[in-house]
This record gives sequence, C-alpha cells and structure tokens, in this order.
Amino acid sequence: MAEVAVRKFVISVDEIFHEGGPVAETPARRGAILAVIENPFAGGYVEDLMPFMDELKPLGLEMARRLLEALGGDAAAIEGYGKGAIVGAAGELEHAALWHNPGGYSMREILGGAKAIVPSTKKVGGPGTRLDVPITHIDASYVRSHFDAIEVGINDAPRAGEMVVALAMTTGPRVHARVGGLKASEIKGEDGLR
Repeated sequence: MAEVAVRKFVISVDEIFHEGGPVAETPARRGAILAVIENPFAGGYVEDLMPFMDELKPLGLEMARRLLEALGGDAAAIEGYGKGAIVGAAGELEHAALWHNPGGYSMREILGGAKAIVPSTKKVGGPGTRLDVPITHIDASYVRSHFDAIEVGINDAPRAGEMVVALAMTTGPRVHARVGGLKASEIKGEDGLR
C-alpha cells in the first residue's frame, strides 16, 4: 500500500466567551483539524481494508500534534475529544470506519493516555458535506458538562475519490454547562466511563 496522499489540512479553533450568559473567566476553546486524503479504495470493492488502517497511523499522530499546538500546546489543558470521517461518493462507509483506530489512538498517545473511548461519526458525502463530530471528556464518557459536538466540513472536499478525516479537542466543558451529572472533579478514571 502506498503512503497516504494528503491534499490539504484545515485547522479551526473557536474561543467561546459566553452563550448569552455571563462572560467566562477563561474562554472555552474548541478545535478541529481535517485532512483531505486520497481514498485508495474508491471506485471498487476491496475485501481486505486493514492494511490501510496502519498506513493512517502516522497521519493521525501528525494531526493530533498539529491540533494540540493550535490549542496552545499543553496536553494537560485538553479535556474533551472526538473524531470523524467523510468518504467521497466513489467510496463506501467502511472506508471512513478505517479512521476509528488511528484517529483515536493518536489523540490518546499525544494526550498521555486518556481513558475514555473517543466518540466518532462518519458518513458518505460530496464536497461541502458537513459532519457533527461528537465530543466527550477524555477520561470519563459520562461527564455531561463535556458532551458537545463540533461541526466540520470543507467546501471542496471530499471529491469522489477522497476522504476527509477529522480530529477534535476541547479545553473544557461547554461554556455555561449546568445540567448536572458526573462532574470532572468526580472522575475515578477506572473504566473510561466514570
């Protein structure tokens, strides 16, 4: 299998001061990085997709590093994460699913062993397709204050033979989180859930 062919990267960072309530002392920061890559399986059915998952691992690490840097470079400041992929029309949903392992484990490695599963989403679509990437706390999926989503997309991607792979990170809870549930300060960190 050839090296992953990247057409471009897109990084965005939101700084949220309020959502109509009081201005936060520390703004919430949410970031996403997307890579537009060639889909080597576009246009036909291939039974064994697994080798490409290994090929995507270096890309996942590079993207996680770039996103962490865009959010200030301090892994200890990251509290939420998520991932997703959009596969172009000449591909299939299973091609997007190849991003689960390399996308998730790259962020865990860069962040120093986060315990919670990295939430994910995927779809097939054409240029301009939008994707809501789910976000949860990095160490405990049940922390309600960190349930969030980041909408991503690129106006000229994915083309039919491409995929857009995405990683997302946040520096804290929603800016006005107040719906109860498990608090980040109450995480036991034993099972990735609580």
